[in-house]
Amino acid sequence: MIDVTRLQVLVALAKYGTASAAAEALHYSQPTVSHHLKRLEAETGAILMRRVGRGLVLTDEGTRLAARGEEILGLMSRASTELASAVSLQSGHVRLAIFPSGMATLAPRIVTELAARHPGLQLDIVEAEPPEAERLLIEGAVDLAITFTYPDYECSDAVTSEVLGEDPLFLVTPPRRHIDGTMAVTGLAAFQDDDWMAGCERCRGYLVSACAQADFTPNIRFASDDYVAVQALIAVGHGVTMLPGLALAAHRHPDVEVTRVEGAARSLRLISLGRPPLPPALEAASRVIREVVTAAAPASA
Repeated sequence: MIDVTRLQVLVALAKYGTASAAAEALHYSQPTVSHHLKRLEAETGAILMRRVGRGLVLTDEGTRLAARGEEILGLMSRASTELASAVSLQSGHVRLAIFPSGMATLAPRIVTELAARHPGLQLDIVEAEPPEAERLLIEGAVDLAITFTYPDYECSDAVTSEVLGEDPLFLVTPPRRHIDGTMAVTGLAAFQDDDWMAGCERCRGYLVSACAQADFTPNIRFASDDYVAVQALIAVGHGVTMLPGLALAAHRHPDVEVTRVEGAARSLRLISLGRPPLPPALEAASRVIREVVTAAAPASA
């Protein structure tokens, strides 16, 4: 049986990179960290690390165990939360991660609705892009996360994912370049000579893929995840981009033109750790999240 404390030390070494940094994060002495790591190797019978210079580097086996250990520690944290909230929703505590445009559009409705239905339930919210939200969930730093995925991008196998709806994508162009109605993805070819703006790695990947369907590679000159700044640049004639409906619902510059791109959308998801059923507090929050996101997704179109 693997000792949980020693597993925690290995996870800290993988996360912080050095034994001294792991010791500082865990409030241990460095000799204590070294002792736990040596004992973990003895318990498992595996070589989990090797010394390079004056530091330690995880082997492939050590890296795999650290990744699994992170999931285990996250589940243990969730188990503790479940026990604390199982007695009554009046004493429940839910920690939620949500992406930026969702923070501006979905979070206010979720907070309001949850407070109305369960006034004693404490809800903490942190803003995080999908990859970071998944990491926080696996680490046990949050209990639930609202994320998004594009086609060909899936959530980690370590989490339970539920699709709640779709957030349609819109072509955002400078003034006086409006297209009546909607346009097919192939219609993006009309903008192949324009400069393009792209955001995070996932958003950029989908943008490039959509443009490939229209037989061109976008000339990406500007990179920003700030949809307010992106629209401000487009409003004065610098570039075009695609933005999701929730981002435009959070902020719509009066001087940009917006056209729905048929067939282009991202999936809105609720992710949790472990298998259902969820504890009462998390189930109550999940129910509200489902209702709010389902109602908001069509409106974002």
